[in-house]
Amino acid sequence: MTTLLAVSDLRVTYPGRGFRARPHEVLHGVSLTLGQAETLGVVGESGSGKTTIGRCVLGLVAPSGGTVRFTAHDITRAGRTERRALARDIQVIFQDPYSSLNPSLTIGDILSEPLVVHGVAADAARHRVAELLDQVGLPKDASQRLPREFSGGQRQRVAIARALAPAPRLVVCDEPVSALDLTTQARVLDLLVGIQRRTGVAYLFISHDLAVVRHISHRVSVIQRGDIVETGPAGEVTTNPEHPYTQRLLLAAPVADPAEQRRRRAGTCDRHAQD
Repeated sequence: MTTLLAVSDLRVTYPGRGFRARPHEVLHGVSLTLGQAETLGVVGESGSGKTTIGRCVLGLVAPSGGTVRFTAHDITRAGRTERRALARDIQVIFQDPYSSLNPSLTIGDILSEPLVVHGVAADAARHRVAELLDQVGLPKDASQRLPREFSGGQRQRVAIARALAPAPRLVVCDEPVSALDLTTQARVLDLLVGIQRRTGVAYLFISHDLAVVRHISHRVSVIQRGDIVETGPAGEVTTNPEHPYTQRLLLAAPVADPAEQRRRRAGTCDRHAQD
């Protein structure tokens, strides 16, 4: 598999706040890779540093050390002009589908905006908007409506369509379904999987929920307090985790079947007894 994204020894330190506050190192030398048409799930608790990885890839946070390479090109400290060009290939889906959409613009204007920025003609942009709405399962007349007229799940579909508008090669998905109910989560995840199969887009999928990551990812990297503690195929990491932290995340992941929860706890106890 051809490597699309390579993060090597990434370090991020935030300055301390207040009198005599010490700098806080958020990432301690994180390394990971993502292949073309692959989904890498990055999972960890709040404050683990997972979102910071995505922000470094997007150029929203400047690392204090290490490199970020996209298609073998070093983009760690890319300038404004280079970042604008990279926006065609690297897009993002944020957690809150409402706050990430301009409430005063119609859906058609929201979807056409990134196309116009990159010089797409008006007629071609309108055609692309209709194509995107169909791709995410929304009616054509949605282009004339405002974000507030849609449900949370529908707004997230709009956010996905906006990210896909310039036909990117990589989408950073930062907790894209955590604000949705379980049924809507499943529908949106299935939508993302279907889009990947059709277009070959790669996802860096960031989440605190191991069950969600398992549903969509090919591989999973588990991050704890700024360090990657376990990486492997999604099926192995989410069913037979080796690191105690991953085991705790698995136990915390919600399941509807009480018997499955008891089996998980028993399995973890057995591993601890063997250790």
